Amino acid sequence: MRWIIEKARYLVLLGVIGLLVAGVAAFGWGLYRTGRLVYDIVAGDGQALVAVELMHIVDDFLIATTVLILAVGLYELFIAEVRAPECVVARNLHALKVKLSSMIVLVMAVKFVEALFQNGDPGDLLRTGIAIAVIAAGLIAFGYFGKED
Repeated sequence: MRWIIEKARYLVLLGVIGLLVAGVAAFGWGLYRTGRLVYDIVAGDGQALVAVELMHIVDDFLIATTVLILAVGLYELFIAEVRAPECVVARNLHALKVKLSSMIVLVMAVKFVEALFQNGDPGDLLRTGIAIAVIAAGLIAFGYFGKED
């Protein structure tokens, strides 16, 4: 029974592989959007919303990087040590969750700035901003107060 439980940790490889595939796809999507934006700028199309599209591209690469960090972190925690920069390595599951929550806060901030550029209802913008602030505060508090001693 012990042997089975010890080898069950390799099931995490399914998640690592899935995250790596998702990370490659997200990097590919970011590259595609970058190429499309460059083409539109050169062609003279869509110059009004270049800043918004650039924010989308930054968001894509942030998500892709976070997915890659999560894949490396899971591999490091369950399978074997990885030579990677210290900012990529997670020493426990809490550290991985904090990295994920930080990415969520960044994505929400990008979505809020995107909403600022759209001419919508100011009341909706205020409600969206308050909701994002509350969720972000909760996620940041989780990272700060949820530390393991």
